[in-house]
Amino acid sequence: MAKFSLEKIIHAKREDVFKIFSNYEDYQKLVPQYYSSIRIRSVRDNVAVVEEHLLLGDLELLFMAKHVATPSVLHEVYVIGGKSRGSYIRQEFIEIPEGTKILVDANLKLTGNMRIPKLLNSAKLSKHYSCLIDYLGKVCED
Repeated sequence: MAKFSLEKIIHAKREDVFKIFSNYEDYQKLVPQYYSSIRIRSVRDNVAVVEEHLLLGDLELLFMAKHVATPSVLHEVYVIGGKSRGSYIRQEFIEIPEGTKILVDANLKLTGNMRIPKLLNSAKLSKHYSCLIDYLGKVCED
C-alpha cells in the first residue's frame, strides 16, 4: 500500500480548477502521457463509473473507478475494479486569495507484481502524481 498527501496552489478560480480536475472525460486529451485511455461506463448525477489506463512512472494501472463529485469542493475516486481495487484518491478544492489550494490524499492499494519495492515506493509515486497535478494545474492557469 502506498499512501501520500499533496498540497498545491493553482492561480485560477476554484470553479475553473474543479472543472478541469473532475472532468475525467478529457484526461486522455489533457494529459495523454498519464492517461492513455478513458472509457466512460455510466454517469448518474455527480457519480460516474470509468475505465482508466493510468501511467505513473514505471507503474501502469488499468482499473475501473467510481468518480464522485461535490461541485467546486470535492472530487473523490474509488477504485472498484482491477489490481489496484480498494485504492482511494481524494481531491479537495479550497478557495484562497491567490486562487485555489488543492489538497490530495491518496491511498493506493497495489497487488501482485505491482508490489515490487522499486515500483511501490511511496515517494516515487507521490512525485509522479504531483507532476500529473502540475500538468492539470498549468491547463487551469492558461
